[in-house]
Amino acid sequence: MPGQKVCLVVDDSAVIRKLSRRMLEKNGFRVEEAADGQLGLDACRSMQPDVVLLDWNMPVMDGITMLRKLVAEAPTHMPQVLFCTSESEMSRICDALEAGASEYIMKPFDEEILLSKLTQVGVM
Repeated sequence: MPGQKVCLVVDDSAVIRKLSRRMLEKNGFRVEEAADGQLGLDACRSMQPDVVLLDWNMPVMDGITMLRKLVAEAPTHMPQVLFCTSESEMSRICDALEAGASEYIMKPFDEEILLSKLTQVGVM
């Protein structure tokens, strides 16, 4: 569908990816998935998503490392990045936002919270 927004869900939990996909597709997004930060970074390079839902704690490459690499590469198309994680310490939230995240969503989250954050960053 032309003009359809693309969301990349980067999370090592297949359950979280599946739930996120359902919520996003229901709201008109095309959804791609990656199970770790390295796969997520590779996907960002090749597909240039509009938005990335990014987990913090993953194998191979964690979310904060992926975000820093994505920003450092200074792509012509920088997606909005929403950290979706159970990390609740204020220092971690600040780290994510300082590294380039657009917003921060605490797990578990529901469709209302997700849509609210997507609206805040301008992709809804």
